[in-house]
Amino acid sequence: MFRNELENYLNQLLDISRFRDYCPNGLQVEGRDRIHKIVTGVTASLELLETAIACKADTVLVHHGYFWRGEDACITGMKGRRIAMLIKNELNLFAYHLPLDIHPQLGNNAQLAKRLEFFETGRFGEQDIAIRGELIKAMPLHALGAKISLSLAREPLVVGNSDRTIKKIAWCTGAAQSYFDAAIAQGVDVFITGEISEQTVHAARESGVAFIAAGHHATERYGVQALGEHLAREFGIQHQFIDIDNPV
Repeated sequence: MFRNELENYLNQLLDISRFRDYCPNGLQVEGRDRIHKIVTGVTASLELLETAIACKADTVLVHHGYFWRGEDACITGMKGRRIAMLIKNELNLFAYHLPLDIHPQLGNNAQLAKRLEFFETGRFGEQDIAIRGELIKAMPLHALGAKISLSLAREPLVVGNSDRTIKKIAWCTGAAQSYFDAAIAQGVDVFITGEISEQTVHAARESGVAFIAAGHHATERYGVQALGEHLAREFGIQHQFIDIDNPV
């Protein structure tokens, strides 16, 4: 397919015009006009770009791209090396941040719920990014932690009474611990996200609402994969997900 066809399709599918975001969503670096193979990944790191080139991809599609609000605008250093590699090899770079978190079927939150068998009952937080829901079957906190560990292949950090029965849950992938107070207000038993800070441990202990930090990278691997698989089915183009390990 042609690059502009893919751009128009993705922008409409993910409804990018309705979001206030920290970066531009869509085509960030222009490459070849014709697209035959897409590589997806969480972050457009140099290692991901090198691997995509080795795989003979035309396009890289990620959740974490470039040009974040507040960063130095100069194309030097790490940013310069990444962009130079894209341009030299005529690789397209597409990036979708909040639109990919929030999409009701292909988004990170929806795909994490599908993987962990969470049932959605509502949304909350800025731009309705976080989700409130329930487990299909109540279980102790330690059993939920074990289930997450097995599914995501990463040991989560679990704060709370390990024997407490968990039924009502809230979740938001990535670095969403700032929504913990809002999750507590939703009346849930546990909040699940990617990262945790020192003060959040005390908030969990004092509120009685458990907190699970399951990994920023680990919780955001599935939306971009689902999007790549969707494009492959819809347009008959090749798709390959590349998981560049990240312990955070």
